[in-house]
Amino acid sequence: MVSRSPLTSADKRKHGEAMSIFEQWGVEPIINVSGSVTRLGGAPMPKAVLDAFCAAAGESVPLDVLQGAASRVIAEATGAEAGIVTCGAAAGLMLGTAAILAGFNLGRMEALPHTEDFPHEFVAAREHRNGYDHALRAAGARFVEVGFQEIVAGAGVRRVEAWEYEAAFGPMTAGVMYVYDAHAAPPLAELVKVAHAHRLPVLVDAAGELPPRSNLKDILATGADLVVFSGGKAIRGPQSTGILCGRRVLIASALLQMLDMDDHFDLWEPPENLIDRKTLVGIPRHGIGRPLKVAKEQIAALLTALRLFASGEYDRDLTEMSRHCNDIAKALQSIQPCPVAVREIPSDGQSYPLLEVTLNSSVVKRSAFDICRALRRGKPSVQVGHLKLAQGTFVINPLHLNGERTAVLIRRLREELGGTQ
Repeated sequence: MVSRSPLTSADKRKHGEAMSIFEQWGVEPIINVSGSVTRLGGAPMPKAVLDAFCAAAGESVPLDVLQGAASRVIAEATGAEAGIVTCGAAAGLMLGTAAILAGFNLGRMEALPHTEDFPHEFVAAREHRNGYDHALRAAGARFVEVGFQEIVAGAGVRRVEAWEYEAAFGPMTAGVMYVYDAHAAPPLAELVKVAHAHRLPVLVDAAGELPPRSNLKDILATGADLVVFSGGKAIRGPQSTGILCGRRVLIASALLQMLDMDDHFDLWEPPENLIDRKTLVGIPRHGIGRPLKVAKEQIAALLTALRLFASGEYDRDLTEMSRHCNDIAKALQSIQPCPVAVREIPSDGQSYPLLEVTLNSSVVKRSAFDICRALRRGKPSVQVGHLKLAQGTFVINPLHLNGERTAVLIRRLREELGGTQ
């Protein structure tokens, strides 16, 4: 027997039933089994994080002082000299670029993103280029690409090598961009050594590289000058938060270019652990990072989430997530004839367990794209991981699931896969 579809917001309004905050505005909540993706609102925030957000909303503090406190917490968690909370990882990339381009030169800060008169080139591997590097270009950087996509093109076996970066360094080189993952080439430590020999900083995009928790410290331990992490994914802070950490002098420049600087220089007292006021002849106007402001509530919530993540508190949730995955797998495999092959990917103790669901084309006469589209358009809407749709597979990430959502998800999957009898 098919379970009854949940009431829509219109039905609830008609029958006088309570509606969620989103339903009050005519927006139907979805079943998110795609994970902590930005387009669906990121990761669920734990109660302690939400409590910190709400508590911070009730009081006022100077944001530069609060960022000074945040720097101490971030430094403890990462081993960096300093760190600040940004309004997302992409904002961290833009601010880190602005810091490398301008340093403490107030004239350059004012000029950004117009950088023609001073070094502004970032050397990057062609295989590291991606849509997120628009954040660097927005600050005024221009990319110089090195290496080839020989493996992807089927034209060779080699990946980019450190000497190729060095060969591209020139008088207009400002720094190096590196997108981190466990298999990235060349090894980050090797590239840092080459860049530092030319007194060039390395900016690392590690937005989605947590877990493992060890990456909080291991990436910076390579000597990288600036590292960016997302705050709204594995750390489970507010979606519009990120962490920029690394060398204190660069973090200070980034903060100067983000803060509301509408103050008198004679009265301004920045946090000493971040900014040495004596090194400045004045303070900049609002910098290029001013549109990237971060609220006190976001900072408080992110710091709370960071401590939970770094302590391993979230590992307790993995058993329940695995149970949800197992329940879904059993339900799908019970359909006869079985429309899918289900592969359970267990947690490694820190990462989330996953389900890969591959369609049996002899039973299901629709493509994975068709199934995904139907799941999105149904009631309630379900959004699965879509990275492998071209291979006939969709992925289920249990991060947002609970008992009720899992039951509804199973019903929706059975409806679309032909198992509604």
